[in-house]
Amino acid sequence: MRRVVRFVVSMAVLLVASFAMIHLIPGDPVRAALGPTAPAALVQQRRADLGLDDALPVQFGRYLKEVFTGRFGTSFISRQPVDQIIGTRLVNTLELAAVATALALLIAIPLGMLLAVRTENGRHRGSELTFTAVTGAVAAVPEFLLGVGLVVVFAVALHWLPPAGRAGPDSYVLPAVALAAGPAAVLARMVRVETLRELGKDYVRMARAKRLPALRLYARHLLPNTLTAALTVGGMVLASLIAGTVIVENVFAWPGLGSKITESVVSKDYPVAQAVILIYGAFVLTVNLLVDVALAALDPRSEIGRR
Repeated sequence: MRRVVRFVVSMAVLLVASFAMIHLIPGDPVRAALGPTAPAALVQQRRADLGLDDALPVQFGRYLKEVFTGRFGTSFISRQPVDQIIGTRLVNTLELAAVATALALLIAIPLGMLLAVRTENGRHRGSELTFTAVTGAVAAVPEFLLGVGLVVVFAVALHWLPPAGRAGPDSYVLPAVALAAGPAAVLARMVRVETLRELGKDYVRMARAKRLPALRLYARHLLPNTLTAALTVGGMVLASLIAGTVIVENVFAWPGLGSKITESVVSKDYPVAQAVILIYGAFVLTVNLLVDVALAALDPRSEIGRR
């Protein structure tokens, strides 16, 4: 219940912040939409039609009503309902985030566990150093830089994959790899540390003494305990992956929410920018809440379960 209360408070802060930050951006969005040569009377009339001349509390009340009804108002630029604009792009972002998340998990979990087993008790020091160096370097590379490098190598030089856009299954490869590489590296390091900790516990030594098959030991007993310990960090990694779609979508011209938020901020399209910011923030907060609940349910001994 405390986590739920924190979630509600955070959502309230997010609502206020998404409304306030857009209004703090300098410049007139109506003038930007109509152009610098538009008559002053037309600009003033358009501002009145949009309710921008109303007091801020009135505008905020209208904003809350639009949010809770799921409409989010009307775009200043295209005059389309914001919920329709969001609907056409949200699916694309969710698809990319889902593919990148699956890719990160499929790489990080087996790799982290394999390196932990291989380097247990100080064995294969070279493998440990290589793993640490490579994952550290990958995690340190920004998504946009990695994305540009992937485009140069696999799209421009080798012509194996499309450089941008969403045109088929192969168009998911480069943006998904650029988005998943950093989180996968961080999560793999965490999985390795937690696996090493579990390998030193009594139940593992007992299972090995009984000559339990390796697959059964690692998949049935070691994996659940390792994932429970790494779940908290995994939630933060997933949240960062979601936020990373803003950068990656712009690099690969992906028609999702990430590229749309950039367009709306540049053009001062307040309703669209507010809606996208709110959706991203709500998604990150929801992921963190679900991770906390899952951790408490999977491991009642955890600190979250006792707080």
